[in-house]
Amino acid sequence: MGKTCAELFAGIDCTIIGNESEEVGGIAYRSDRVQPGDMFFCIVGLAADGHSFAQDAIDRGAKVLVVERKVYLADATDITEVVARDTRKAMAAAAANFYDHPSSAFKLVGITGTNGKTTTTYLVEHIAHVAGKRTGVIGTVGVRIGQAMEKSAHTTPESPDLQQMFARMRDERCDTVAMEVSSHALDLARTWATTFAVTAFSNLTQDHLDYHHTFEAYFEAKALLFSKDYPAKRVICIDDKWGKELLRRCSTNEDNIVTTGFDASAQIHPVNVEYAPTHTSVELAVRGTVYRFDYPLVGKFNVENIMCAFGIGLQLGFSPEVIVDALKEAPQIPGRLERVHAACDGGVSVFVDYAHTPDALEKALGSIKELTAGRTICVFGCGGDRDSAKRSIMGKNALAADFAVVTSDNPRHEDPMAIIGDIVTGMGSGEGRFAVEADRRAAIAAAIAQAQAGDSVLIAGKGHEDYQIVGDEVRSFDDCIVAAEELERAFCSVNRTQG
Repeated sequence: MGKTCAELFAGIDCTIIGNESEEVGGIAYRSDRVQPGDMFFCIVGLAADGHSFAQDAIDRGAKVLVVERKVYLADATDITEVVARDTRKAMAAAAANFYDHPSSAFKLVGITGTNGKTTTTYLVEHIAHVAGKRTGVIGTVGVRIGQAMEKSAHTTPESPDLQQMFARMRDERCDTVAMEVSSHALDLARTWATTFAVTAFSNLTQDHLDYHHTFEAYFEAKALLFSKDYPAKRVICIDDKWGKELLRRCSTNEDNIVTTGFDASAQIHPVNVEYAPTHTSVELAVRGTVYRFDYPLVGKFNVENIMCAFGIGLQLGFSPEVIVDALKEAPQIPGRLERVHAACDGGVSVFVDYAHTPDALEKALGSIKELTAGRTICVFGCGGDRDSAKRSIMGKNALAADFAVVTSDNPRHEDPMAIIGDIVTGMGSGEGRFAVEADRRAAIAAAIAQAQAGDSVLIAGKGHEDYQIVGDEVRSFDDCIVAAEELERAFCSVNRTQG
């Protein structure tokens, strides 16, 4: 499936130097993945400039270079160069052209915000599936097309990979696709030239400030998904000032908007909520009509996700009755307040959650405390090579638990004890209420050893991840599996002794 340069760059502001009829067999943005006949995009990245790899791409068979400045290479006499103002946007647009604009073949939902994206995408997929649609999901947990699941390297893939996924979903006849859209993806134009049916905003709390530097820049990256560059129906949670600002902007643009939130002015808001260890009962006001139902997810933050998914369902054209019926049977989301099941648990409830931001940890602990008759114990850490400013705040928020065990998350290239040191600086008022154990398995075991019947343990930070990144090594590590093993080690042996 090839296209010429002229076809790929139709409607894109650029200058083609050379043969505009040159046929392109594929799109590459890493020179080590170039195949003969590919077009290579010289992306100016955060750590490297793709222009420096132009010769390597040619040596591997690239026939076309897309550049932001003309490159002068000894062996480039028969190479076509395309000069574009922004190679990232040009790559996204060319990729959409290459795959014949696949995102316009189905209803695509884009969900952004700091927390809640994964759960909401799964809820939307479930609603669409119950409504009889063939579905797809793209996000942190992975990519699912129909019932086939595969892993993904990024929450939102690079534009050529993303457009290829869309093409596969189109070819598999998907009707509705729910996608997490990260701030990085928006800032780096990975979703440029993508057609959305609905875009939704959950919330904005501290995360990724190592990349965006300020809350304002972080918000503006998220807000791109609600700009005129991405026309769509909108769903906006207005519980924080950022959601209210998005509502103002979208109202000015005369967008079709559904608002959600605990704020009584939201079009979808709760009239009453009752929390239980296994489910939540809610009375939800939806544009003046109250719907009463139970759903098998727990915690206040899941009420937010349920409301967002309800709003998206309405914007997709599903009836409130269909949405309610679907939410009554909402699926367990991998690593999102997921209950650990073990042969023996001694009456201790253990939950695994992806909470890796201060706000998410605070909300997860709040939810666990509401469900727990006894003490709440938290195991958590912070990732290396990521926003270090949030570490002390995470430490402070962890003191909402009765006891916390500070451990290693994905240290990557940082010293785990240095990361833990940053966390502990926020825990000064909690002397005697926390311990440090850098080994994550030992930390989980220590938390379970502290617990008694009626207590709950929250293992936060990694959620669905089945690995731990230490330096350049990816080690097998699944919080759910490890917790189940440690529960059985602690309590099955007790049962055998008592027997």
